Amino acid sequence: MTQSSQASVSVHTNTASSGSSRADCCTQSDASVTRVACGDATDVAAVILAAGAGTRMKSRKPKVAHEVLGKPLVSWVIDAARSAHISDIVTVVGHLREQVIPLVEHSSRCAIQEERLGTANAVSCGIASLDAPYVLVLSGDCPLIESSTLLQLVHAAQSGNTVGSFLTMNCENPYGYGRVLHDDNACACRIVEEKDATDAQRAITCCNAGFYCFNTAWLRETLQGLTCDNAQGEWYLTDCVARAYEQHQAMVEVPCADIAQCSGINSRSQLANVTRLAQQRINARHMDAGVTFTDPTQAWIGPDVVLESDVEILPQTMLYGSCVVKQGSVIGPHTRLVDVCVGENCSVEETIAYESAIHDKASIGPRAYIRPGCTVCYGAKVGTCVEIKHTTVGKFSKVPHLSYLGDATVGEHVNIGAGSITCNYDGTHKYPTTIEDNVFVGSDTMMVAPVTLGAGSLIGAGSTITSDVSPDALALARARQVEYEKGALKYRHNE
Repeated sequence: MTQSSQASVSVHTNTASSGSSRADCCTQSDASVTRVACGDATDVAAVILAAGAGTRMKSRKPKVAHEVLGKPLVSWVIDAARSAHISDIVTVVGHLREQVIPLVEHSSRCAIQEERLGTANAVSCGIASLDAPYVLVLSGDCPLIESSTLLQLVHAAQSGNTVGSFLTMNCENPYGYGRVLHDDNACACRIVEEKDATDAQRAITCCNAGFYCFNTAWLRETLQGLTCDNAQGEWYLTDCVARAYEQHQAMVEVPCADIAQCSGINSRSQLANVTRLAQQRINARHMDAGVTFTDPTQAWIGPDVVLESDVEILPQTMLYGSCVVKQGSVIGPHTRLVDVCVGENCSVEETIAYESAIHDKASIGPRAYIRPGCTVCYGAKVGTCVEIKHTTVGKFSKVPHLSYLGDATVGEHVNIGAGSITCNYDGTHKYPTTIEDNVFVGSDTMMVAPVTLGAGSLIGAGSTITSDVSPDALALARARQVEYEKGALKYRHNE
C-alpha cells in the first residue's frame, strides 16, 4: 500500500513576474524547489464539484451519493476540507440534486449548476458568492483525499507570485485522466483531456488529479475568457493552466506521492477498489492503536468510528457512522452497528443495532436486533433472537431469548421469559410498558400497553397482562385448562 504524503512535500514553484521570460518563469532548478510545510489554511474557501451524472455507475443515485464504508463520497471530501480548517464550503450540485442536497446542506452551502456545461461552468456557479482571497476546487468523487494534501495546495498557491496550484500524479495506467504537458523547461503549460489528446499525449503518465487552489480574483476573470472548443463542447477548468502559462503567470504543480488519494470513482468496480483501499488504511490505523482484527479483510470500519485499545473485531463485522467501542469489548462475528456506542468489556455477537447505547459489561446476541433509541445498561443481557425498539433494559436485567420489547422501560434485575412481547401498537398509536425493578416475567407473556408491572411482581407464564400489576403481586391471566377424556382420539377420527 502506498504511504501517505508527508507533512511537507517538494513542489515546483514558478515565481517570475509577468515581465520575465517564459524560461525564467517555468524553470524548475534546485533553487526553485521549495519545501512547503502544512499549517492552518486561512482566507481560503472551498468549492466541491458534485453536479455530475456519473453515467458509468448505471444508477438511479447520483455518483457522489454512493457510499464508501457507509459514508457518501461527497461527505468524505467535505470532511477533508473541514479537517484543513476551511469553514466556507460550497458544494455545486446539479444532477439529481434533490438526493445530494440533504447529504451536504448541514455541512456546506449549495450552489446549483442548472446545465452541465463543464467543470469551469460548475466552478463559476460555486464561486459566485465567495469572498475569500483563495479558493480550493475539489472533486466530490475522490473520498481518499487528505486534509494534509489540501493544505499543501493552499500553501503552494499562497507562496510567492502565483495565481494558483494544482495536484498532479504519475500513473502507470493514465487512461481517462487529463495529461499534463510540459515545455522544454519542464514547466506545466497545458492539460489535455483524454478525448482531446493525440496518441503521443496519451502516452504521457503525468496526470491531472483534479484538485486546485486558485487566487479567487484571477480565477473569476480567467473563467470569463475560456472557450468550449474541445471534443465534448464543454468549458474545462483545466484550461486555466494554459491561460496562466500564456500570461506568464505562475501555476504551482504539486506532485502527490500517494496517488490513491486522487482515486476518482466513475464505475462500480472503482467504487469497490476505493472501498478496499479505505478499509485497509482504516484498519491498519486501528491495529497500530491496539485494536485486534481476527481478519482485517473481513471487517469494514467507517472513517468516523472510534475504537479504543484492546477492542477485538471478529470477521464479517461492519461499524458505520459515529460508532464508539470502548476498551475490552468484543464485536462480531456477523455484526453491523450504525451510530452505536458500546461500553467497556461488552460482547456484541451476530447483532444488528442502530442509534443506541450499550453500557459496560453488557451482552448482546447472538442474532439480536436493536432498533433506534435503545439503551442496554450495565451488565444487562439482550440475547438470542431478541428485538428491542426504543427500550431501556436496566442494570443486570435479562431478555435472554425470543422476545420483543418496544417502547418499554425495564428496571434493574428483571428477567423476561422466552417468547414474551410488549404489545405496544394498536394499529394507530404506540403505548409504553414499564417493568419495575426485580420483576420476573414468565415465558410467553403478552404485556398489552399501556401497562406497568410493579416492582418485585411475578407474572405467570402464558399470561396476557392488560392491567397494571401491583408491587410484589403474583399475576396470572390465562384461561383455565380443560381436559376432555379421549378427546384426541375423537378428533383424529372426526367423531
